[in-house]
Amino acid sequence: MPTEHPNLPKNIPVCPVRGSVIYPTMVQHIDASRALSIGAIEAAMSGEKVILIVSQRDKDVDDPKGSDLYDVGTACNVLRVRKNPDGTVQMLVSAVARVRVSAYTRGDYLRADIEALPEGKSGGVELQALARELREKFDTVASGGRLNAESVQTIQSKEDPGEMADHIAFNLDFKLEDKQALLEIDSVEGRLRKILTLLDTEQEVQAVQAKIRAQVKEEIDKNQREYYLREQMKVIQKELNGSDDEDGDEAEAFRAKIDALDLKPEVKKDIDREVNRLSRMHPDAAEASVIRTYLTWVTELPWNTRSEDRLDVGEAAQVLDEDHSGLEKVKDRVLEFLAVRRLRKERAERGEISADEVNKGPILVFTGPPGVGKTSIAQSIAKALGRKYVRIALGGARDESDIRGHRRTYIGAMPGRLIQGIRTAGTKNPVVLLDEIDKLGSSYQGDPSSALLEVLDPSQNQHFTDHYLGVAFDLSEVMFIATANYPEQIPAALMDRMEVIDFSSYIEQEKLEIAKRYLLPRQLTQNGLKPNQISFTDASLEKLISNYTREAGVRNLEREIGTVARKVARRIATAEVKRVKVTDKELDRYLGQARHTPESENKEDMVGVSTGMFYTPVGGDILFVETSIMPGKGLVLTGQLGDVMKESARAALTYAKSNAERFHIDKDRLDNSEIHVHVPAGAIPKEGPSAGGAMATSLISALTGIPARHDVAMTGEMTLTGRYLPIGGLKEKVLGARRAGIKHIIMPKANEADLRDIPAHLRASMSFHPCETVDQVLDVALVGGLKALETPRDGSAPAVPTPGAEAPKRRNSRRTGASA
Repeated sequence: MPTEHPNLPKNIPVCPVRGSVIYPTMVQHIDASRALSIGAIEAAMSGEKVILIVSQRDKDVDDPKGSDLYDVGTACNVLRVRKNPDGTVQMLVSAVARVRVSAYTRGDYLRADIEALPEGKSGGVELQALARELREKFDTVASGGRLNAESVQTIQSKEDPGEMADHIAFNLDFKLEDKQALLEIDSVEGRLRKILTLLDTEQEVQAVQAKIRAQVKEEIDKNQREYYLREQMKVIQKELNGSDDEDGDEAEAFRAKIDALDLKPEVKKDIDREVNRLSRMHPDAAEASVIRTYLTWVTELPWNTRSEDRLDVGEAAQVLDEDHSGLEKVKDRVLEFLAVRRLRKERAERGEISADEVNKGPILVFTGPPGVGKTSIAQSIAKALGRKYVRIALGGARDESDIRGHRRTYIGAMPGRLIQGIRTAGTKNPVVLLDEIDKLGSSYQGDPSSALLEVLDPSQNQHFTDHYLGVAFDLSEVMFIATANYPEQIPAALMDRMEVIDFSSYIEQEKLEIAKRYLLPRQLTQNGLKPNQISFTDASLEKLISNYTREAGVRNLEREIGTVARKVARRIATAEVKRVKVTDKELDRYLGQARHTPESENKEDMVGVSTGMFYTPVGGDILFVETSIMPGKGLVLTGQLGDVMKESARAALTYAKSNAERFHIDKDRLDNSEIHVHVPAGAIPKEGPSAGGAMATSLISALTGIPARHDVAMTGEMTLTGRYLPIGGLKEKVLGARRAGIKHIIMPKANEADLRDIPAHLRASMSFHPCETVDQVLDVALVGGLKALETPRDGSAPAVPTPGAEAPKRRNSRRTGASA
């Protein structure tokens, strides 16, 4: 029969609770802070001191109604009530019965009509089995450490299985729904089966937690044990050294920097491996120092830092003109390069091409003699683009590691010059000047020019791997510019990757303009002089250029200007003078006697003396070819002539012999004479085929006695059959001849196109004679021309031309005007 509760009122105040369930036989503290709950407690204390404790369905509801509460709760006797200073109320209750609510009413607080739930009959073998199973299962769950020892002891002391089940449900962390369901079951056997089911679930949860705990512990042992040891080591080091030299965890600092670099996954993986190695090492270990240096290099490289390009072609042209005088062809090519890059960028912004295509383009190599502005114009390009500038001097580099770096296995290893330069620039898209690329050497340690093949190939350099870094660094955004004095010394495979831009020698007028606009103001500043304290006349600068320097560029010219400026500065500093005007007559006072006296034309026509032209990296000049005929046999060549020049002399002699009858040359004289050809100055080595015309003119003049014209200079290679072949360096040779006072230039007809490189005012003041045959050369170079050669010297009729010989025509000679 069900147990009745005759003293239980039918209508009692209600105290809603959130997130918990109280069971009969329990004594529990209830804290109330809501007005609804406090009102119910006050009503209970003023009445029969019985209150209903019932759980809310939703614990987030602050002002619950009857529908927000469960229909089954626990009737409790109020044992004690205490009001706290903050207005809350603490109540001690003793739970007496499970009750069902038939209706809730609401006033200032909630009241409920209740009916006690009957307790089902219990006993028998089944209950005993369930009770025993419950104790065993609870002991197993309790061994997991979820409950404190006091709670475990209280539960294990319960003799009544129903009470034991209620206390287990209250103390374990079951869901509210499960606890409420257990409260609503009236039979003891039913409650035991429900609690056993919940304990089974708890056991599974504990098993999973134990597994997770083991995994976490293993992970901690793997990753954190070293950390704790390192922290202990820091404390030990601090005690030993008396100070703490570590500013935080060094490895973690590197890791934070690397994360901020936004590296590619494959690169970050390799670098993270080095950071992990460092974190496991003693700070004073030798290997730790190597890794620390490596990580410093890695974190200081600009992996994703760029400078924004300024691709304004007009602005770039202005910058180039401000920084350099002349070099028009070079400037045009640079501006074309920038214009193409600008158009590509605009197309990439419209999505017409890939962004990777913007930076692709030819690698420029500036070739020319020293001092003509190759390096400085590269600086101007960087300035015009708004990019950082890096100069890498390759002269004398003989080791592949200069380019690719050393492997970290070597003591003192470091990255190659490229990576070092990019680190210095701080951006991944600087202008990199590979200076003196023709001076690269090679040794048993490798060929650096081979390492540059990858660097200068736009399709490969985005994956450039420095031996020291060991990971790929993208060089595709770098603008490479190379310089060379002798392009023929650059390996063919390397040259194939570059576009040649040739820098020719400056003419005297260009040097004069450069000296006035750039060199003189710079030297005045460097030597502490003001513009009103010293001035140079144009005549003094011209004399300085021609008599004190001999170069293609302007470096020595600037040094000589600096020498004059220092001497003037000394005179001003000692109050000897206040200001100085340097004239051409006063240069001797500051610089001494002239060091170079340019060759000048002969004053008169001479037999056996012709005028040739030659080219050097420092400019052009004229030379004289002298031929003397003496008794004896053979051909004698003097003047430090190279093999090719000696061959030109032999070819000239053969040409003279083959045309001896036509030129009325005495064959006995040819056979019984020693022909001596000399090219002053004898101390200077000479080489090249371009003196062939001058050799033939000098030799035939000496053999025939017809003088060579003193106002004519010539250049060109001759053949045995009398053809006149093209040569190089025409501009420099013409400038040298003009400096010597020559007015007539004999040149191969195939070189006519090169006349466009010669300034217009010089073309207007000189006569050029393009020739295709040696006969045409002789017609211009000898006094009287070819007619004098073919006319017998005894006054007889002209000789009949030899078969196959082309009759020369003087109309091939022309005076080139300004429009040429």
